[in-house]
Amino acid sequence: MSRLAAAFADRDGPVFVGFLVAGDPDPAMSLAVAKTMIDAGAGILEVAIPFSDPMADGPIIQQAHERALAAGMTPDAAFDLVQAIRGYAPVPVVLFTYANIVFRQGWERFAARAAGAGADALLVVDLPPEESGDLAAAAARHGLDLIRLIAPTTSAARRRRVLAGASGFVYLVAVEGVTGVRDDLPAYLADLIRTVRQETRLPLAVGFGVSRPGHVQAIAAAGADAVVVGSAITRIIGEHPDGGTKMLQAVGDYVAAMVGRP
Repeated sequence: MSRLAAAFADRDGPVFVGFLVAGDPDPAMSLAVAKTMIDAGAGILEVAIPFSDPMADGPIIQQAHERALAAGMTPDAAFDLVQAIRGYAPVPVVLFTYANIVFRQGWERFAARAAGAGADALLVVDLPPEESGDLAAAAARHGLDLIRLIAPTTSAARRRRVLAGASGFVYLVAVEGVTGVRDDLPAYLADLIRTVRQETRLPLAVGFGVSRPGHVQAIAAAGADAVVVGSAITRIIGEHPDGGTKMLQAVGDYVAAMVGRP
């Protein structure tokens, strides 16, 4: 059983997927953030390789990409970060990136390096199924799941195509638009979860806008298996420009509250 499959099989409530941009606010503190989230109850980590044009991300995470790049983070250093996380704990790691980064290294080389570093899955947010055949084959050769996205605007026919090539889990985008903290999740989200639940046996993870314990409870009640939280965590990092123990404490307290730990 893969680490991802084990994370969903051995759970009490929805799995918390904690997102961070590799190198934010700097490489050393980024590793400390990852460790803090794991210790606070994150069941999966989603680690983004910083990119100059993160078009799926809202302002909060865009700023994190900028901080990480300014701190000297590179794809090579991001692989090192994944390897360091893997040395700390067996928590699954999803490597989040954009197609330009993967294409520049080459599909095969990128997949091999990701697997070698200890990643469990890839999420290339701007690579549609029609153009992902080479990466999907490379990922499969190296034992990596390829996570697929389904948005509220995805048609039924399109969902079938996306799900046919999905593995690991399916990422349901909760809102139209980019990432960001929202006070309320849309009323249609529960119906989207229930619809896709009937179309696949893969675990369902819901992200974009998830930021409150009440969101987690509503998403779980609708039938999803995990929540992905990024902007809310990234905002905490951005509010503590000097990093340090106060920032790590705030991140740990937030994650613990989201997973329901006292």
